[in-house]
Amino acid sequence: MFIAEIGLNHNGSIYAAKKLIKMAKDAGADVVKFQKRTPDITVPEHQKSVMRKTPWGDMTYLDYKKHIEFGKDAYDEIDKYCKHIGIQWTASVWDIPSLDFIMNYNVPFIKIPSANLTDDELLKAIGKTEMPVVLSTGMSKPHEIRHAMCLLHKNRVTLMLCNSSYPSLDEELDLNAMETLREEYSEAIIGYSGHEMDILPSITAYAMGAQVIERHITLDRDDWGTDQAASLEPDQLKELITSMKRINIIKGKNKIIVYPAEEIAKKKLRR
Repeated sequence: MFIAEIGLNHNGSIYAAKKLIKMAKDAGADVVKFQKRTPDITVPEHQKSVMRKTPWGDMTYLDYKKHIEFGKDAYDEIDKYCKHIGIQWTASVWDIPSLDFIMNYNVPFIKIPSANLTDDELLKAIGKTEMPVVLSTGMSKPHEIRHAMCLLHKNRVTLMLCNSSYPSLDEELDLNAMETLREEYSEAIIGYSGHEMDILPSITAYAMGAQVIERHITLDRDDWGTDQAASLEPDQLKELITSMKRINIIKGKNKIIVYPAEEIAKKKLRR
């Protein structure tokens, strides 16, 4: 499965959100994902009144977060548009009211971002839903991952190896750690959520057995927003998904076969 993470790269524009959804659909993604927050809850108190320069003028950080946050009308439109073009959608939830909000829609799973892996209150609430969960492990120590998995024991969990640097460095990706996760959490699906600037690590992760790949997507890396630089533009997204499909073909069967084209070579080359 490929998750195309739109996140907040729409910058509060439903028009941009639809373009990103269509971009993901055209490239062959399975799901598009947004991020849902309640800014009054998720913005730290010491940050709420800090002034920030934005494309929409100077405003407090809290007002900025509210400006780019989609509400019910926008998500109703997203839901309708995704059904129309034939792609699923979901969201990362950052607080309990956001979880309750997203549960009003028929989403295939709930995403728990790395930042919320240690939010016991939120994880317990998600656990009660018994919904499928995708959980990213960025910034997390082994005992924190273990504790989160215990809280989600009633959910079918896809555990995503993740480095939360934006963008991530090759030497800090440690894709071999997927095998560590696979050994400890045999009941979980193991995937990879990448924040690197190119596509090779994601291709490598898929070739190494990641069953789910998640990448941020953008219309233009030069657009406003902290996630844009680590996001894939349309050509990169299409190349990555095409490469993943080709990997499945290349891996092929688990037995030795002499194919018809080889029989022709065999007649010419063997005595």
